[in-house]
Amino acid sequence: MGIENMKFRKNDLVTLKIEDIGSEGEGIGKAEGFTLFVKDAVVGDTVEARIVKNKKNYAYARLEKVIIPSPFRVEPKCAYHRQCGGCQLQALSYERQLIYKQEKIKNNLIRIGGFAPEYVESRMEPIVGMDEPFRYRNKAQYPVGTDREGNLIAGFYAGRTHSIIASTDCFLGPEVNAEILECILKYMKENRVSAYDETTGKGLVRHILIRRGFSSGEIMVCLVINWRAEEYRKMTKMSENGSGGDSRKTVAIVNTVDSGEIVDAENAEDVGETVGAADPEDAKEIVGVASAIDAGNRTAVVSHGKAAGNRAAGVSAQFLPMQDELLDKLSRIEGMTSVSVSINTERTNVIMGQEIHTLWGRDTISDTIHVRDMGRQGYPFTGKSLTFGISPLSFYQVNPLQTEKLYSLALEYAGLTGKETVWDLYCGIGTISLFLAGSAGKVYGVEVVPQAIADARENALRNGIENAEFFVGKAEEVLKEFYTGGRQEGSKKEPEECMEEGSEKEPEECPEEEPKKAISGLERPDVIVVDPPRKGCDGECLKAMIAAEPKRIVYVSCDPATLARDLRVLCDGGYELERIRGVDQFGMTVHTECVVLMSRVKQ
Repeated sequence: MGIENMKFRKNDLVTLKIEDIGSEGEGIGKAEGFTLFVKDAVVGDTVEARIVKNKKNYAYARLEKVIIPSPFRVEPKCAYHRQCGGCQLQALSYERQLIYKQEKIKNNLIRIGGFAPEYVESRMEPIVGMDEPFRYRNKAQYPVGTDREGNLIAGFYAGRTHSIIASTDCFLGPEVNAEILECILKYMKENRVSAYDETTGKGLVRHILIRRGFSSGEIMVCLVINWRAEEYRKMTKMSENGSGGDSRKTVAIVNTVDSGEIVDAENAEDVGETVGAADPEDAKEIVGVASAIDAGNRTAVVSHGKAAGNRAAGVSAQFLPMQDELLDKLSRIEGMTSVSVSINTERTNVIMGQEIHTLWGRDTISDTIHVRDMGRQGYPFTGKSLTFGISPLSFYQVNPLQTEKLYSLALEYAGLTGKETVWDLYCGIGTISLFLAGSAGKVYGVEVVPQAIADARENALRNGIENAEFFVGKAEEVLKEFYTGGRQEGSKKEPEECMEEGSEKEPEECPEEEPKKAISGLERPDVIVVDPPRKGCDGECLKAMIAAEPKRIVYVSCDPATLARDLRVLCDGGYELERIRGVDQFGMTVHTECVVLMSRVKQ
């Protein structure tokens, strides 16, 4: 039926019963056989809605009034739940949310993956829900701006807009977040610190990142600032405890780094040794500046050396007006461990800049994830755990309690006996890799982000894990190179190619061997684990996985739609689904995680 023949027009009021929930949490119902999508309506509601957009076969409508409330409707905790785009399901009971997410996974596998309903249903296990679906997020990023009256505000963007809803207390994050935001806003008002304006590209503070280790209680605050040296740079000054010749030499190093000039590494090392007489850690940081300079690594000098060197010498680089006043206030908040700034001067929607400067405390916070027994009621701890270092740029699951269940489920699905070789693709900072390492013979992690791999290696050292190695690169390229040798037949390795981080061999000890033509023995992946971003696995990565012929594949997904698409490719390549289980990482939202076990059937 074309629009010209429709009874309903834009702005018409219609009454309908909501029969289903859409992929974005909107209610779905029919009026006189015509389908309408109604935001904020709950399945089971009878509502009055106003049509806002007409399409040929359906329309979008705005909820005007709930005539008969659904038995699944609950009173939302947040007053802004309808305006904010974050909690699409807050008016729906949590028990019904879990049913919705279970059905979402199943329906995507059927409709997108093309799997038979009975095939999927026979392999699906009950979704793993949350004990408390509020206050679960360990990370939040708050945009900072001004309201119509020019008052400074922080909060969240309204759905599908960049208009800020002024709210310092989100019910998905820890209560301490509100205290931190109020502290920063008060400081900004008192010292006339400007908020960033997306329209003009001017203003200083863009976002406020807050991270909290749920196990450790440690808190990190990172202000994303539109900092330009010519506008905001103030002369680096020594603290009262940082005076003296050695500190002055360190300040000279830091200031020279700022100017982009070459610094004599020997002089830096001398300073490091002198400072080291009082604190060996400070010496290490100063030498780190020198090493980065020698290597010509400007990024490392700026993001690591300058902040660390300043701190080691008792120097406070000034990125914010009256910066010490803010640091003093934030440091008084219980659990505060790290305060930093992220420099982002780009006209972009990307929140974080790549240049990080620690102003107070440590560069990272830590958190501990416990291994759980997913086969027992209540999923009790097994006694094993891992501790991770988290920087402002680290990828780390936002729901730590559910992450324990998610990764423990992946470990169970992997079916490790202690002999297997496991490849963890899209490994991030090594969370899943290190979870698996305790039960595997060898684990290889692959990630395209160099800093994430550096964090993964550091996390392996932190946990005393020696059977995990990490590689920088695209998953499909690293995996393919590993089992083909990545070279033309008959070529030989150069000694320099053996100098990978963590190698115990010196270049002269590296054998000049023929390239590997195929995976064999322990080098062959018995199990491949993937935990890709929401867009799913790259097509070439799926091909490489199939070519590697692991016995089992464990797919951890945050999007059931792309999961279904990728599972179809893998099944067409010789695998079958064994087990499927959802894990609710994101209560009150439409998103859910899912873990799938696949086994190879085609020889």
